[in-house]
Amino acid sequence: MAKLTVTARGQVTFRKDVLRHLSLKPGDQVEVDLLPDGRATLSAARPKGTFEDVADLLKGRTNGRVLSMDELDVAISEAGMRAGLGDGL
Repeated sequence: MAKLTVTARGQVTFRKDVLRHLSLKPGDQVEVDLLPDGRATLSAARPKGTFEDVADLLKGRTNGRVLSMDELDVAISEAGMRAGLGDGL
């Protein structure tokens, strides 16, 4: 377990091994979830995909036809994989 020291200004500096574990680099953000009993979880903030991302993924692929739910599921899965948010189908 990594121990970090809080400065007088209320800041914490993460050691390189912690940053590497979270795949964080300068400018990245972290998410903190406050839990009961004074605990918290810390994780790297990952960009969330949008509907526009899926629409961009489908651009030029449908030839104007309406997609089935299965085809939409595959497209969403591919968008998630590209964003690093899922395993895909």
